[in-house]
Amino acid sequence: MGDRPTPRPTDAELAILNVLWDRGPSTVREVHDALSRTHDSGYTTILKLLQIMTDKGLVVRDETNRAHVYATSLSEQRTQRQLLGDLIDRAFGGSPTKLLMQALSTTKASAEDLSAIRQALDEMEERAR
Repeated sequence: MGDRPTPRPTDAELAILNVLWDRGPSTVREVHDALSRTHDSGYTTILKLLQIMTDKGLVVRDETNRAHVYATSLSEQRTQRQLLGDLIDRAFGGSPTKLLMQALSTTKASAEDLSAIRQALDEMEERAR
């Protein structure tokens, strides 16, 4: 893949990536079975999406067995960072502060969430010194 940027996944592709991050490498049938609990997508739709995702570099296909096995090409954390970075740039003028303030005003954060955020900020401050 080199330095070529990975395309941003669509919502349907992100649903498939979430299955693969959760399950690990999986066949089309396994992905379809996992998604059929919450999505109304046919087997051939999932197969076509996985083929497109392979072409885009979002997943890799292992063809050594009769049933091809698909795995994500990037970690969940790296993909989340990429999506979040794009969102910060496009919707918040590049400001992580604006993103965080909007997120906290939109969703009620638990005491545990606020404590974790406070701890993360303390650690970031410490590293910046």
